[in-house]
Amino acid sequence: MRKNNTLRPLCESALFTAAALALSYLKIPTGMAFGGFGGSVDLVMIPLLLCAVRWGLGWGLGSGLVFGTLKYFFAGGSAITWQSMLLDYSLAYMLVGLAGLFKGRSKTAWLAALVGCLGRFLIHFLSGVTIYAEYVSPIFGWNGKSSVIYSILYNGSYMLPNTIIAVLAIYFLQKPLGKYLRGEA
Repeated sequence: MRKNNTLRPLCESALFTAAALALSYLKIPTGMAFGGFGGSVDLVMIPLLLCAVRWGLGWGLGSGLVFGTLKYFFAGGSAITWQSMLLDYSLAYMLVGLAGLFKGRSKTAWLAALVGCLGRFLIHFLSGVTIYAEYVSPIFGWNGKSSVIYSILYNGSYMLPNTIIAVLAIYFLQKPLGKYLRGEA
């Protein structure tokens, strides 16, 4: 009889994805306050980051992709085109799974969280300078027309707090969850 080695990571990834989706309903909207289209401060990246560090790059990317797509359809996602939906939801959250590059390294899980958050920010930034470039408007007292600066300021307004929260949460969880993240439990 052949042992199925994908059942446990599949089930745990589904649970992490479900936890992230549940957490997506608890948010502080920020993007609309700056004349933008969305963005919020929430805790959704924490379960996705834990999944990636626990199970690695493939499971982390997959969980992020599934979560981002579900978030768009079930948790109030907004997009102006199908490309913006793919970038700002599916691909952005998929790149949170880059934390899986640090699979099993519980002592550097905080660094994995930082890498995953930067991956998500990069996709939001690219979406801002391409798809949303025509909507550049004054932000934080800045009246320029540069989509690059606008995208950095706008996406940074919610990604910086999200990154700080996620990195700190993972930092404080990396010791108590050390054996679990290393696959020893």
